Amino acid sequence: MLFNSYIYLLLFLPIALIGFQLLRHAPFRVSVSFLVLASLFYYGWWDWKNLWIIGASCGFNFFCGRYIAGHRGTRAGKAVLVTGIVANLGILAFYKYAGLIAKSIEAITEAGLPAPTIILPLGISFFTFQQVAYLIDAWRGETEEYHFSDYLLFVTFFPQLIAGPIVHHKEMLPQFQRQSGRGLCATDLSIGTTILIIGLFKKVVLADYLSRTATPLFDLAASGDRHLTIGEAWAATLSYTLQIYFDFSGYSDMAIGSARLFGIRLPLNFHSPYKATSIIDFWRRWHITLSRFLRDYLYIPLGGNRKGPARRYVNLMTTMLLGGLWHGAGWTFILWGGLHGFYLCVNHAWHWLGRKCRLPSIPRPIAVFITFLAVAIAWIPFRAGNYEALASGSMDDAMRATRTILASMFGLNGFDFWSSAGMVITPQTRALRPIVLGLLLVWFMPNTQQFMRRYFPALGMKNLPDAELGPRRFWQWRPTYLFLAFVLILLYAVGRDFDRIGEFIYFQF
Repeated sequence: MLFNSYIYLLLFLPIALIGFQLLRHAPFRVSVSFLVLASLFYYGWWDWKNLWIIGASCGFNFFCGRYIAGHRGTRAGKAVLVTGIVANLGILAFYKYAGLIAKSIEAITEAGLPAPTIILPLGISFFTFQQVAYLIDAWRGETEEYHFSDYLLFVTFFPQLIAGPIVHHKEMLPQFQRQSGRGLCATDLSIGTTILIIGLFKKVVLADYLSRTATPLFDLAASGDRHLTIGEAWAATLSYTLQIYFDFSGYSDMAIGSARLFGIRLPLNFHSPYKATSIIDFWRRWHITLSRFLRDYLYIPLGGNRKGPARRYVNLMTTMLLGGLWHGAGWTFILWGGLHGFYLCVNHAWHWLGRKCRLPSIPRPIAVFITFLAVAIAWIPFRAGNYEALASGSMDDAMRATRTILASMFGLNGFDFWSSAGMVITPQTRALRPIVLGLLLVWFMPNTQQFMRRYFPALGMKNLPDAELGPRRFWQWRPTYLFLAFVLILLYAVGRDFDRIGEFIYFQF
């Protein structure tokens, strides 16, 4: 069930809100159980056969966590911790990477191994990481004696279940407990609805429109029918760079808005990453909860920067390679992670050189442009990874698309800007204008958190410096008729394009 669908917006979400309100005076466990059942219904809408996977995962990890918390510092507790982590990652590897392993062995040995047909359960990457973090925190003594229904709601709460953010038990469970007997709130409803509509606008109007340029051009590059021109290659790259921005930003807004309707704040997951002045800054702004997980549960346990510069670079590269593999079962995703690992190593080395040699800082506009260009180039193999995920033997298509677009971008396939024969897109209307508009929006307009600053819509905003949130200005949202008119205009624009429903990019992870 997609956030940008009639069934979610007009049926499921209103029923969930009405049921939650009617149960506001019921015992706490009853309202929690209602939200759990609603979330499981939401999850099972796509394929109810996968309900046993998430149910078994929750039951296994809950009881492992309880045992670990009661046996901290003992061999038995550590054995259960290791068993739990291995079991979680093993199941994730089976569903997500069995096909990649089979195709890779086939490519190397030509043994004719059939690639297994395994349908990836929705959200398995997200709820697996959440529960691995829970087990590790139980070993560290950072969990409490939660009721099983509380734990189920922490894992399955539908706004964050399918594609994140990757929530932490210490963030969510106290909020659910504070909501006991409170019911719905008019302020939360207006804030949540506004953020939900902003997210819909980003996804339906902006991201899906940009995909009409990116998709045919990437398909042409993957097919090998002809080389892309330099203009087509840049149009494909920039269109997808903006498409994934508005797609993921829109999803994050819809998740935050849906949760806020129930009075729940989800953690901040997206904060103008294309305004980043470095790759380090980019990963503080893009998929913030994944960056936090990789830092706290992988990079720091590997040693972080505590064992010298050389070890830090190895840890950075290892973390980003595994982060790329988490995003998708394909070598192009690993290439994407490796590129970002390389970028981070260069970034840290540059900082070290700057301190040692007292180099002047790069002007902010230039730093933003260089960072954006590096990120855009890395998105090429990431987008091409879709072809690896489609069917056996599509690894060649992914690599062909990556090579073709990179070569064409830098003139290795000629310097024609647009092809006069076999034109895939209309340059003026299907590429240039949406790209220019998208760049103006991401670089010069406030993001959703800044627009809604007065009401701190997401967790973690209070930790941001004022310079990143901006001063309180007249354009920041308030529950007035003027802002109601603005939201209705966005809703009208969404309604015009709503019939062309597109899935969120991060749903495949």
